[in-house]
Amino acid sequence: MSKSSASAPSPQDDARPSFDPIALAESMASAAEKSAKLLGDFAARHARSGKSLFADELGLGKAFMELASNMLANPTRLAESQMALWQQYMTLWQNSMLRAWGAPVAPVAEPHKGDKRFRHDDWQDHVLFDYIKQSYLIAARWLHENVASVEGLDEQTQKKVDFFTRQYIDALAPSNFALTNPEVFKETIASGGQNLVKGLHNLLDDIERGNGKLRISMTDAKAFELGVNIGTTPGKVVFRNELIELIQYEPSTTKVHERPLLVIPPWINKFYILDLREKNSFLRWAVGQGHTVFVISWVNPDERLAGKDFEDYLTEGTLAAIDAIVQGTGAKDVNAIGYCLGGTLLAATLGWMAAKKDRRIASATFMTSLVDFTNAGELEVFIDEAQVASLERKMQERGYIEGSEMASTFNMLRANDLIWSFVINNYLLGRDPFPFDLLHWNCDATRMPAKMHSFYLRNLYMRNALRKPGGVTLDGVPIDLSKSKVPTYFVSAIEDHIAPWKTTYAGTSILGGPSRFVLSGSGHIAGMINPPAAGKYGYWTNEKLAPTPDEWFAGAKQHEGSWWTDWQAWVGERTGREVAPRIAGKGKLKALADAPGTYVRIRADGR
Repeated sequence: MSKSSASAPSPQDDARPSFDPIALAESMASAAEKSAKLLGDFAARHARSGKSLFADELGLGKAFMELASNMLANPTRLAESQMALWQQYMTLWQNSMLRAWGAPVAPVAEPHKGDKRFRHDDWQDHVLFDYIKQSYLIAARWLHENVASVEGLDEQTQKKVDFFTRQYIDALAPSNFALTNPEVFKETIASGGQNLVKGLHNLLDDIERGNGKLRISMTDAKAFELGVNIGTTPGKVVFRNELIELIQYEPSTTKVHERPLLVIPPWINKFYILDLREKNSFLRWAVGQGHTVFVISWVNPDERLAGKDFEDYLTEGTLAAIDAIVQGTGAKDVNAIGYCLGGTLLAATLGWMAAKKDRRIASATFMTSLVDFTNAGELEVFIDEAQVASLERKMQERGYIEGSEMASTFNMLRANDLIWSFVINNYLLGRDPFPFDLLHWNCDATRMPAKMHSFYLRNLYMRNALRKPGGVTLDGVPIDLSKSKVPTYFVSAIEDHIAPWKTTYAGTSILGGPSRFVLSGSGHIAGMINPPAAGKYGYWTNEKLAPTPDEWFAGAKQHEGSWWTDWQAWVGERTGREVAPRIAGKGKLKALADAPGTYVRIRADGR
């Protein structure tokens, strides 16, 4: 917030009603009544379940006991660290006193560039709030550095204590509390506390909506409707089975490439991340490049599909889609794109097809896709034998993993942006969330069948078996990725915390065909959904594949714009001749529904 925006009254401020103690009391009474009901419902549910409220399914108690034991084993180092902390606090106190008297002083601790928690001017301009901010930053960095430097912990325990220490640090930020957040403090004074009362109602509504669990509203759910203002690229569902709807998009060019394009999104999210709005839709842009675009829309499964396995996603997913495309278009093969988990499945498909001598994929593009799970990003914190076994027990009861559970896990990876910013906006400032299409998609979580998800966690994340020749067998076929000679294009994002680019790079050497690797700016989503017209982020290329990702990057050239144009130049050499446009639903495959289809409309949250 700029100084001008902080000082100038807004129309909303002018329209704010005067303080009404009677209305405030009524609102508080309503909140108390709703709170009592929710607490009663919560207690009743847990009494019926017979489960402990304090079960340590993540094994945090054991992890932090090991941490404490190892820290205390070196008392000298701990004492030195505490002395250094004390010295920083003394320096901060002295500097704050000098600043209060008008003397210019350098900060002892500053937030990292891009830390949005301390954007309000008062975090810098007001001596008290600046002191609070710096006190927190000193303590946070001291704690994190000490936890990260403890010796004697195994790798998984170290990752776990590091991750959850960061969660603790983020939760205690002064921006998350009314009295220590200057923006909230000012709003509370100006509104007579009405922001906090409104925030309490927002909190209770979110708990009620989550059936006793907090489900933070990130956006206005009523602001978006599939097929109306998101997921609007014209097309038809031309094939359907238990797992997928296959959507064919209408052509927008006078001629199209002979070879169709199949897009395989992840089943952990819905496909319309690739078709949010016209201006940033990858699917619409690809249609505009002359591709006959097909996309898989995965079903949002329930207990009836509990027995679906990873190999079913192969046979009823990618292979079924290819069968349908070949039948519907008359083309003998396709270019394929796999995004995230969709890329992992695409790699498995290539291995299966290589064994079967099936050549119906002419090229494969991998968008932020892991083939080697040696370093699988921050999600590794949640994947060990104890946690997977606990998850499997839950999945066996229901037949699937609940989408909200996965969404909560992903939100924790970026807690300040995806949790605490909304706590401040919705509950402390008492504001309604802003309509945002990306967050609407993020909240539209999907379930996953129990058997498939268990296979995926154990065989890919825990055993890293996909990269090993014969490490996994799918549909009776031992998978050896090195046998695939299909040309591949790998694109990853430099700030990706879900599929780290240095790990995705390994795919270029595991698959047996010629590879091109491109590195985009930004992260897992923004780095991929980056239309050329936006002019954002840029990307790096290197015409030579180096033995290591660091060597590749050292020799890479940075470009402005979007990797989409580089990909189009690469795939454009593999599209065949130009043919007449193929109209969705007018060939051998008949239209079953308008895009975006019916499967994508099934929500896990019941909306």
